[in-house]
Amino acid sequence: MPAPTYRPPFTLTPELLTCCADIARLVGRVEALPNAVPQPKLRRRNRIRTVQATLAIEGAGLDEAGVTAVLDGKRVLGHRTEIHEVKNVLAAYERVARWDPGSTADLLAAHGVLMRGLLPDAGRLRRGDVGVVQGSRIAHVAPPASQVQRLVEQLLGFVRRDAATHVLVKAAVVHYELEFIHPFTDGNGRLGRLWQHRMLLDMHPVFEHVPVESIVRARQDGYYAALGESDRAGVANPFLTFALEATRDALAELLAELRPLVVTGTDRLDRAREVFARREFSRADYARLFPSLSMPTASRDLRAGVDAGRLVRRGDRATARYRFR
Repeated sequence: MPAPTYRPPFTLTPELLTCCADIARLVGRVEALPNAVPQPKLRRRNRIRTVQATLAIEGAGLDEAGVTAVLDGKRVLGHRTEIHEVKNVLAAYERVARWDPGSTADLLAAHGVLMRGLLPDAGRLRRGDVGVVQGSRIAHVAPPASQVQRLVEQLLGFVRRDAATHVLVKAAVVHYELEFIHPFTDGNGRLGRLWQHRMLLDMHPVFEHVPVESIVRARQDGYYAALGESDRAGVANPFLTFALEATRDALAELLAELRPLVVTGTDRLDRAREVFARREFSRADYARLFPSLSMPTASRDLRAGVDAGRLVRRGDRATARYRFR
């Protein structure tokens, strides 16, 4: 008889399922928007917020202005280590979609990117025993080093094989378990947040632009309290509740920033120029680029393009053909 599949200790409660449903509804609202993919300026700002927040949670890193300067390749006033940390985290979030969330090799590679030049054993599981210190007390004693590889492989086996648990819950479970196992000498917090982010991408691509880390940073006391409560209870549920609520609220914040764009005839002509270049096209060809566009509006766009000197028209009415100058 095959060994039973490992499942971390957590319980699916009505509270967690309600939170998952709320997040799914918000994703549906994002999909219904004509600009479901955030504009470049918003995408950039949210990436900066993510990077700054995940480092600030650990009391490290630059402020948002400093992260922006690093991203732009400008001179930054800051400690060399802080600048290096920002560069590493930026690189990790740029690459995250390439990594398989159930792969031990990819988890090690991600840690290697996050901690390159900061730890001598970046990308390698720890070989010594560690505890997590908060202030003057030990907040968590991690499992012995001799157990780390087995625990990591069990956890990532759960990621690969468990098809019954909602990906939102699995992502939060994996985040918690990585903090509990503490598989590396340092960088476990930022890795746990990165791996939850990676798994959220499996639910919907919009999560690439959702700065959950900034909500966690704003609720940092609650973050650590939820980790501690889960440790004491021996079950991940307190942390799962915190993580799913942070995910929901970060997504709601993004949704509030996504405003329907007012698309003008000039915008549509710009798009048509990209598609048709110097080739001739008909009014019907033009209208097919914009499924919700009426034929009268297509005619007005094309007439305005001719009047403005952007288009050359050959023929008349239904037989008219157009070409960009």
